[in-house]
Amino acid sequence: MELEFIEWLHEHVPSDPRARLGLTDDAAIISLAGRDEIVVTTDLLTDAVDFQLGKHEPHRIGQQALGANLSDLAAMAAKPVAAFISLALPRGGGANLSALELAINLYEGLLPLAAEYDIAIAGGDTNTYDGPLVLSVTALGLATGRGPLTRAGGLPGDWLLVTGSLGGSILGHMLDFTPRVREALLLRDRYNLHAGIDISDGLALDASRLSNASGCGAVIYLDHVPVSRDAVRLAENDGAEDVSAVALQHALGDGQDFELLLAAPPDVAQAILHEHPIECPVTHVGELIKQPGLWKRTDRGDLQPLEATGWRHS
Repeated sequence: MELEFIEWLHEHVPSDPRARLGLTDDAAIISLAGRDEIVVTTDLLTDAVDFQLGKHEPHRIGQQALGANLSDLAAMAAKPVAAFISLALPRGGGANLSALELAINLYEGLLPLAAEYDIAIAGGDTNTYDGPLVLSVTALGLATGRGPLTRAGGLPGDWLLVTGSLGGSILGHMLDFTPRVREALLLRDRYNLHAGIDISDGLALDASRLSNASGCGAVIYLDHVPVSRDAVRLAENDGAEDVSAVALQHALGDGQDFELLLAAPPDVAQAILHEHPIECPVTHVGELIKQPGLWKRTDRGDLQPLEATGWRHS
């Protein structure tokens, strides 16, 4: 449903010069009060879709809600400034907590993250109703000297780089991840990056989104994908006969990794890989090509179509 609705929005929501990217990227770029590059993002998280109240501690859910927005700002290489938090709380509370206690626990999870990234909690709204817990966070950031990083700047021949490792986020990473804000700001400042996206819906799906926005195709080198230990554990827990193959599928499509996927010219990408400018690992996982579509490189070096698997909100 989500992709079809986004297509409808693209056709029916009028463009506006104050929002120059329209509905095409991880966050919007807004012109306000003489500032041309205010970056705004919002995320809506719902019980039983993005987390499970009762299974996951409320403070971790609060951290997840703010962290997802920070990841969107990181994808645009924007410095976080402020956030607005809105809660729709079950009237009777949840997780053996009253509605008030639940709200406090959620904030106790997100406030340390806000302090770590120097974000002002500038407002929001709170209500109770006869329904599941819903959190909506809107975050504002400022583009730095090189301007915002978008999905649309990639060129054929660019290398694709990812931070960290991928897959198995359901085992805990989706709640406890580190948004790659500092890494994105440093890389954007120091290197000539062409395009970027955060991997929130899976490497395969988000690589296809970046390449489509850039008017290119993308090739993923399956043997280079950094598979997380949790992806392997998940494959083992599933009783997979070929653990490596199933773990790779988790790395390609699980979603909620909240790592960065970046496109950069080969010489720039090689410099990043050689210089190790950030603490987390960076891996060369593919390249952009002229031929549209998403592809995988086989052991023989030829290309075959790769399904853009990933988390699709229905």
